[in-house]
Amino acid sequence: MTSDAEPDTAYERSFTVAIDGPAGAGKGTVAKALCTQFGFAHLDTGLLYRAVGKLAMDTGRGVIDEGAAELIARDLRAEHLGIRGLRTALAARAASRVAKFPGVRKALVAFQREFARRIGGAVLDGRDIGTVICPEAEVKLFLTASAEARAERRYLELTAAGAETSVAKVLADIRARDAQDSERKSAPLRQASDAHLLDTTEMDIDAAAAAAAAIVDDALGRAAS
Repeated sequence: MTSDAEPDTAYERSFTVAIDGPAGAGKGTVAKALCTQFGFAHLDTGLLYRAVGKLAMDTGRGVIDEGAAELIARDLRAEHLGIRGLRTALAARAASRVAKFPGVRKALVAFQREFARRIGGAVLDGRDIGTVICPEAEVKLFLTASAEARAERRYLELTAAGAETSVAKVLADIRARDAQDSERKSAPLRQASDAHLLDTTEMDIDAAAAAAAAIVDDALGRAAS
């Protein structure tokens, strides 16, 4: 959940970086790079929803009940973010499903907001960080890429981990997830009006991380002046 790397800089106040965008755009990798460079703590908020979705699915033996998911979200602890199976396509679909439940989202808001204002700085990545969770964040980034580019990246990750799938199947999952995230009534995925847009379709991860770091560095300079 948090970055254990030794920071290059030390920040003695709260400072929030909100990163939003669709699956596979590079949010998590950029977030970790920022944490390493600036010494911030990292919260992958998608893991919160994956954990709730996975636990709800396990409890319901494959069926996700809204009431059960809300109870699980209320009792969620940091240790739940380390349970097995959270990086699978099945957990991703379950996460998108429970993220549509207003009660689940409400239960997880306090957890995220408390983390965001910790002393020393924090980076949160997800779908509604800049729009709902941390609208007052000092830096907001919106990372995106074409569905095809994101599917190829996800396919390589899955096959490297031993999963048997195809680019076509991953692309179908990506498009279905995009539709669910963008069309849900509660906190849909969208770019905040004051967020910096980074399209990573033609960008390697080092270039994306460098672009994000330049934005954060500029904001830190203005905050210190």
